[in-house]
Amino acid sequence: MAKKNLDLAPSGKKQKFTVGQFFLGLILLIYTLFCFLPVLLVVTSAFTDEKTLSQNGFSLFPEKWSMVGMNAVLKYGKQLAISYGVTIGITVAGVVIGLFVMSLFAYAISRRDFEFRKFLNIYLIIPMLFSGGQLSCYIIYTSMYGLKDTFALLVLPICVSTMNVVILRTYIANSIPEELMEAAKIDGAGEYRTFFQITFPLLKPSLAAVGFMMATMYWNEWQNALLYITSDKKKPLQLLLVSIQKSIEFLLNNTNVPSSVKAAMGGTIPQYSSTMATVLIVVGPIVIVYPFFQKYFVKGLTVGSVKG
Repeated sequence: MAKKNLDLAPSGKKQKFTVGQFFLGLILLIYTLFCFLPVLLVVTSAFTDEKTLSQNGFSLFPEKWSMVGMNAVLKYGKQLAISYGVTIGITVAGVVIGLFVMSLFAYAISRRDFEFRKFLNIYLIIPMLFSGGQLSCYIIYTSMYGLKDTFALLVLPICVSTMNVVILRTYIANSIPEELMEAAKIDGAGEYRTFFQITFPLLKPSLAAVGFMMATMYWNEWQNALLYITSDKKKPLQLLLVSIQKSIEFLLNNTNVPSSVKAAMGGTIPQYSSTMATVLIVVGPIVIVYPFFQKYFVKGLTVGSVKG
C-alpha cells in the first residue's frame, strides 16, 4: 500500500505542475501578442496612405492602403542595395573578428595560472570608466591611423567590448571544467591547442549570444559612418536611411518644392509612412534572424552565470 501511495504522489504533483504551466503559457501568449502589436502597427503604417495617417492617425486596419511611403525609400534602389551589402559585410567581419579576439582574451584571463591575469583584468575595466572623447578619437583615427573613409573604421573601433569579454570569461570559468583543460595539458597540449580544440567548441552557446548582440550593434551603428565616411559606396544602411529622412524633412520644410516632386510622391510628401517604411527595412532582417539564435542567446547568457 505504501508503495502504491508513493507512485500516486508524483503523478498528482505532475498534474498540478502541468496546469500551472498552461496558465503561465497563456499569460505569456497574451503578453507576446501585446508586444507584437507595435511591430504589426509599423508594418501596416508603412503601407498606409499618408492622408489617411494625417486624418485618422495610426491604425492596424487603415481605410486606404498605399505604397507611396515605401516607394519613397525604395527609389534609392541601387544605393539601398549597396548600403545593405556594406552593412552585411561590416556586420559579418566585425562579429567574426570580435568573437575571435574576445574569446582569446577571455580564455587568457580565465586561467588562474596566467601570470598577467590581474593586470589584464584591470586593463579590461579601464575603458568602461574612462574615455578619451570623440574629438581625440577623431584626430587619432583620421590623422594618426589614416582610417578616414575606410571599411576598417566601421569594423575595428567597436569589435571588442568589455562586457562581452566578461560574459565569455564567466562562461569559461563556470561552465567549462578546469579539469578538462588540465587533462589536455597533461597529454601534452599547449595553450593554443587547448583553446581551439577544447575551449572554443564548448563556447558555442555563449559565442552565439554575444555574436547576436554584436550583430545588432553593428546593424544599428551609424555614428561612426556619419563622422568618417564620405563615399556613397561605403555608406552603411543606417546612414543612408538617416539621409532619406533628412531629405523628406527638407521637402516638408521647403515651401518651394516643385509640383513634379509632389506628383511623383502621389501629391503628398509621405512623412509618417516613409518613417515607418524606414523602420521596417531596418528592423526586418533582425526580426527574421532572431528566432534562429534565440535558444543560443538565452542559454549563453544564463548557463555561464550559474556556477556548475
